[in-house]
Amino acid sequence: MKELEIRLNPNPLVQFLKKPASEFTRQDIIYFIEENEIEMINFRYVGEDGKLKSLNFVLNSKQHLEDLLSTGERVDGSSLFSYIEAGSSDLYVIPRFKTAFVNPFSEYPTLDILCSFYTNEGKPLESAPEHILRKAIEKFRESTGYNFKAMGELEYYVVSEEEEMYPGIDQKGYHESPPFTKNGHIRKEAMSLISQCGGQIKYGHSEVGNFVSEDQLFEQQEIEFLPVDPQDAVDQLVIAKWILRMLGDEYNVNISFAPKITVGKAGSGLHIHMLLEKDGENIMIENGKLGTDARRMIAGILDLAAPLTAFGNTIPTSYLRLVPHQEAPTNICWGDRNRSVLVRVPLGWTAETSMIKDANPQETGTIPYVPGKQTVELRSGDGSADIYLFMAGIIVAAQHGLQMDNALEMSEKLYMDVNIFDDAHKDKLSKLACLPQSCFESADKLIEKREFFEKNNIFPKGAIDQIAKKLKSFNDADLSERLYGKEDELRALVMEYLHCM
Repeated sequence: MKELEIRLNPNPLVQFLKKPASEFTRQDIIYFIEENEIEMINFRYVGEDGKLKSLNFVLNSKQHLEDLLSTGERVDGSSLFSYIEAGSSDLYVIPRFKTAFVNPFSEYPTLDILCSFYTNEGKPLESAPEHILRKAIEKFRESTGYNFKAMGELEYYVVSEEEEMYPGIDQKGYHESPPFTKNGHIRKEAMSLISQCGGQIKYGHSEVGNFVSEDQLFEQQEIEFLPVDPQDAVDQLVIAKWILRMLGDEYNVNISFAPKITVGKAGSGLHIHMLLEKDGENIMIENGKLGTDARRMIAGILDLAAPLTAFGNTIPTSYLRLVPHQEAPTNICWGDRNRSVLVRVPLGWTAETSMIKDANPQETGTIPYVPGKQTVELRSGDGSADIYLFMAGIIVAAQHGLQMDNALEMSEKLYMDVNIFDDAHKDKLSKLACLPQSCFESADKLIEKREFFEKNNIFPKGAIDQIAKKLKSFNDADLSERLYGKEDELRALVMEYLHCM
């Protein structure tokens, strides 16, 4: 079975080294570089702005290669993080071997490796987003006995020249196929490259948002991943965004992960699915229904949903997406298969049915039942998210729920089995708390609940202060009212944040 998994894995390093990426060692990387005539190495890491940075090395000797992979390199931390003083700013960037991939865009044979930040004392940088996530994962596992797994739904718009042949129908692009969608080839190429770079993809498709404006075609797309370790889930999202932007540059189209492209059209989210695992098994379902610990986890996420927007919705246009009737959440509640709620329990394979045999009556063999696919989905995040911090915050909230005395009572109270935006259910809607309506309000909610995130030093106090300060600097508390009816100002704001994170 392991041999088949290796053979089917599209990552060239996995195929060549005949082992999963999680087992890559320093000697494995050296062996691959030597045998495949790799000429360059790129150290890659994410700064405060959320974008993937590069440090390039030409390999000039075996000793040079061994030194790089043994001690890393130093960088100017004050140019990467605003809270690091220039007077003492040097940081080490240390490669994480499991993240190595062949760069699909480099003109020279090149290996890229994601890195972690370390201080002058050789200790992890406490405020580095990827280290905050690492601390959250370790504390969750230690305190609950569960493994937390996660995956993202990456939505984005492709903006290209309008084509008159086979026009799509406005806001009806969901799972549309060519010739009524024009940019699916970019998505499919991206999926192939992301997989070669280590991403575990579930599927990709055209999303609902499509429209034409000022001779430009706007098409919404989505790539959804498989549940993996949270750090791997975030790493692959970061790489996926970089690959999509690189392809956009090659094809001369604009790729945007912005939460809102224009008012009245579908916005782009970054939904996060999650599950609890024990001894390698998904434990979300008990006796065919969502289990008690799954419901406790949901309660914790709902309880901290408002401050989570400080990590997942970080620009003013985030709050143009979180409005009613746009399949984006506004109220703090949850439900089964319900797209009007904040936390959704997607349709799962909980019943041992014979759907395959029903659809294929000629099938006489035994069809295996595949359990363990159930997740729950947080629908608030968007492309502006600091993905490492957002995932860390979600894990903190999930742990909070598992340890809350009244978690099951809260989850029962906030369960919704109706469309809360339907006029017939105004009474239920009026009893629900709302998500923040601006970056400014999001900062207030984070400060109000900061002790949950600072517990166990997951988020350093300085990090919370810095995030809140940045959010408040947008001064957007009444932005919607100020922009109402002002199309030119609204368009300018959207363009300002078109390439967030």
